[in-house]
Amino acid sequence: MEPELFGGNAIFLSIAIFIILCIFLGVRIVPQSEKHVVERFGRLRSVLGPGINFVVPFLDRVPHKISILERQLPNASQDAITADNVLVKVETSVFYRITEPEKTVYRIRDVDAAIATTVAGIVRSEIGKLELDQVQSNRAQLIERVREQVRMMVDDWGVEVTRAEILDVNLDDATRAAMLQQLNAERARRAQVTEAEGKKRAVELAADADLYAAEQAAKAKRITADAEAYATGVIATAITANGLEAAQYQIAMKQVEALAQVAVGEGKQTILLPANALEAFSDAFKLVRGKS
Repeated sequence: MEPELFGGNAIFLSIAIFIILCIFLGVRIVPQSEKHVVERFGRLRSVLGPGINFVVPFLDRVPHKISILERQLPNASQDAITADNVLVKVETSVFYRITEPEKTVYRIRDVDAAIATTVAGIVRSEIGKLELDQVQSNRAQLIERVREQVRMMVDDWGVEVTRAEILDVNLDDATRAAMLQQLNAERARRAQVTEAEGKKRAVELAADADLYAAEQAAKAKRITADAEAYATGVIATAITANGLEAAQYQIAMKQVEALAQVAVGEGKQTILLPANALEAFSDAFKLVRGKS
């Protein structure tokens, strides 16, 4: 009885151990930052996401545990030639994360090296389409084109490129010296152009000032002419109304004003008057007396 009892307990114990082992092997807890690739008899069975998952013990196995955290490739430096045959050294940086582990596991052996090689080729190709000035001035557009092409190329590998940056574009010493000389020449040219434009503006302002002065002088002459015309019109009206005496009166008054101007002066002086000067005074008084 004792051997039979011991044998029966051993069987139950073995069955319990087997069940516990099956549960242990069948339950898979996947961390939030990972995905697990499940194979059955060497073939892809499924991809386990974060949390509690169940697999068939002894049939399914998890040979690949893939981190889905964002990764950064080491900064790479490669040579490139621009459209105007200038050799530049480009430093790039790439960030990516794995979104489909089954593609990354079964389609590419070394995803880091593959992405680095792809980025280097695309950067060389894009820089070869641009001249050096365009590479320096259109850095943002160049980075965007590189990023889009890298995303298209790595899509079959289950990888998402989150960032692809061109950190720096370096030149050799000879090219840098030539560019500095060109920059200095351009600055000198701009200074000359600015000085010439300033002189041109000064001449234009002086011409505008002369034109304004001429216009003001013409306006003054026109106003004076209008005043004289008005005075002449008044005199003509007076002559029409009063006859010849009004005209003689105006002439006599002009003569008197002229004699007064002749008499103005400083110091001792001798004034010669025409013989009929006194007659002008008498004629003026007569006309005034006649009007009164």
